[in-house]
Amino acid sequence: MPDTLRDLIEELALANRILAHEGVLDAFGHVSVRHPADPGRFFLARSRSPLLVEPADILEYTLDSEPVRPAKVRLYAERVIHGCIYQARSDVMAVCHHHAAAVLPFCVAGKPIVPVFHVGATIGAEIPFWDQHDEFGDTDLLVVKPEEGRSLARALGQHSVVLMKRHGATVVGGGLKELVSRSIFLCQNAEYQLRAHLLGAPTPLHPGEITLAGALNLKPSVVDRTWEYWRLRLAAAGGSPPRAGAAKAGRRGKRRGKR
Repeated sequence: MPDTLRDLIEELALANRILAHEGVLDAFGHVSVRHPADPGRFFLARSRSPLLVEPADILEYTLDSEPVRPAKVRLYAERVIHGCIYQARSDVMAVCHHHAAAVLPFCVAGKPIVPVFHVGATIGAEIPFWDQHDEFGDTDLLVVKPEEGRSLARALGQHSVVLMKRHGATVVGGGLKELVSRSIFLCQNAEYQLRAHLLGAPTPLHPGEITLAGALNLKPSVVDRTWEYWRLRLAAAGGSPPRAGAAKAGRRGKRRGKR
């Protein structure tokens, strides 16, 4: 866990950009993290494409998914996904909702994603489905009402991932780095599973392998290693976010120069 809230906010901005750069998030989707000292609050960016999120975009929310301080910016419509999951799961410290291309075929076809390679074990042995239409009928498919968020949280249960039919996926983790790993490995696993169907029926991991490999790949040493790799890939592409306060300091410098 980062040492300060400022570090955590910088890490959240970085998580947004990493997940966008690795193809999990596109113009849509969002990532949040629970407040480390106040479990009744969480941090989430204003409504902005994840690849552009900066520390200055991060807002603090209550678990009712409302900003702690009045906001003059546009907010994510589906922020109830985060608040309702944090309400239902005290162990969850980070949440990602996305519509990754690797996962969408399974959401459209209603076919399960199962762990088929070693780091894919981090998704767990079973991934439930949630169909918004079953409970709420015809909608625009966005999860915007508290009752919809609570329904999704119930479908997630104690799992690490829930697939949303014809929509996308929601992933949870015990921290931001764990969440980023699981979200990326979910997409890789889905891609390998689909490709393996071209050769024959893919063979999933055995239950014991899922337990052992899943625990191994969530060790801090492994999670830190993958985080460093993805962070450097983002930096090499020139996509790293500015540090917290950097933009404000730059604006102050410009004002001084005009005097």
